[in-house]
Amino acid sequence: MSLKKIAELTGTSVSTVSRVLNHPEHRCNATGLEEKIWAAASSIQYVPNKVARELRLGCTSEKTPFIVDIFLTRFDSMDQDLFFKELFQYVKDDLLKNGCVLGEILHAVDILNLDSQTDDSSFIPFKNTGNSSKTGTSTITIKENTGLMILGKCPSKLIPILKKRYAYIAGIDRNPTDYAYDEVICNGVTAAEKAVNYLITLGHRNIAYIGDCTYEARYIGYYQTLLNHKLPLSHTNVHPTKQTAKEGYQAMLTILKQEERPSAIFCANDSTALGVLKALKEHKKKGYLPAIISIDNIEASQNSTPMLTTIDIPKKEMSHLALTLLLDRKNKHHTEHVRLELPCRLIERESCYHL
Repeated sequence: MSLKKIAELTGTSVSTVSRVLNHPEHRCNATGLEEKIWAAASSIQYVPNKVARELRLGCTSEKTPFIVDIFLTRFDSMDQDLFFKELFQYVKDDLLKNGCVLGEILHAVDILNLDSQTDDSSFIPFKNTGNSSKTGTSTITIKENTGLMILGKCPSKLIPILKKRYAYIAGIDRNPTDYAYDEVICNGVTAAEKAVNYLITLGHRNIAYIGDCTYEARYIGYYQTLLNHKLPLSHTNVHPTKQTAKEGYQAMLTILKQEERPSAIFCANDSTALGVLKALKEHKKKGYLPAIISIDNIEASQNSTPMLTTIDIPKKEMSHLALTLLLDRKNKHHTEHVRLELPCRLIERESCYHL
């Protein structure tokens, strides 16, 4: 029985495996367990009950269900970015509803960086099995009946290689590509502008940024908004991080040591902001409580103290539309690269105040 095999591979119960695979809205208390279960299911090519039942009854229009691989570009685990972890929950739900099967879950560490001395050198999109032998890009073959959903900002030099591997690609991110593949975005520049403009309307002028600064839309939006309001950009107010709670915590400790501290802080994502709030709680500075705003509107942002003011990114709709684009391209209903941009909205809570 597949469920029993998956339970053995992941060290959990059959009932837990069943809930995770057949009810995507289910959440496990154990960190990383859901991801382990889905990875194990992929390794034995598990077919969800609904899809298997339709296959037995001959109800599906295809002999085998469509497989969707997931590439998480920024982190080695979804637990490091709660936005993509929540987004993944919606992706799994949409796959189940559409009779599709989750394939491989690729992370940054699964991508092989080949020898740069050879003409064929590049990144190869497949799981790193530990084999140290070099493989040229000419050996890449297309994955049949399989699409790829890219979660996050994809390195531009990887895109041509991904296209050799996958005929159907759709991405979800806040940083648009140059129409390199189908994508659903909620523009990070727009979201950042909305966040920083809100702080400015509250009277804040000395505004810090904590987040990625490498070709990052949210940093561009922060910088442009300051320029638009003729506010100086102080390099002491820019704190580059990998956008994790841990690095947000460390960045806040650095700010607390400064003689002139910002009255407001814009964090590139909620995970970073949660780390900032934790640092403020554990290392109180008498008379200093900056306004905090971020982007994503993850579930944890509603449970923080104070509750986090944030810019909502419509994760459920982005997931639905990304899979729609994958299936639409597979069915040859469109050939041009499509970009769907969804709006973001301000969620006012307790972490911001009038100066």
